[in-house]
Amino acid sequence: MILSTPRLALRELTADDLPALRAILQDAETMHAYEGAFDEPMVQAWLARMHDRYREDGFGLWAVELRETEEMIGQCGLTMQHILDQDVIEVGYLFQRAFWHRGYAVEAAAACRDHAFDMLGAERVYAQIRDTNIASMNVAIRLGMTVRGRFIKHYRGVEMPHLAFAVDRDERTLTARTDRRR
Repeated sequence: MILSTPRLALRELTADDLPALRAILQDAETMHAYEGAFDEPMVQAWLARMHDRYREDGFGLWAVELRETEEMIGQCGLTMQHILDQDVIEVGYLFQRAFWHRGYAVEAAAACRDHAFDMLGAERVYAQIRDTNIASMNVAIRLGMTVRGRFIKHYRGVEMPHLAFAVDRDERTLTARTDRRR
């Protein structure tokens, strides 16, 4: 296990996770921000890329399991990305639609954000979010992130406007104090 929260456990993805990974990556609604569902070769390439990230960077998107049942319900983690002309640590999250609107993305992403600050020494953590993805924007805002800029990603033959959300180490501390007062 990489990280643990009150309800979730995060660990490296394995080949045994392919059925749960397919439930995420092959769902057209879940993958709307990626211009639609992935086919099987794309799912296999996604898993292989995460294994490359674990080996090369020491982190990547991790399987998110419910601690109570050990069911994989999504993926969340840290990746190196090129945002606003710099290489940065980004927190990313994708969950099975059946588990949306329960706070799991915020819970997992907050643990990853804190891991980036506390264990990796990051001064700033980003989230790159397609400008039409309101749900992901809301997660970023709950993580204490604000918009730092706009950029275009070219993916699957489409130009996709994105927002660069970010939170700095000192802002995270202020956000945590504010959350405890509520």
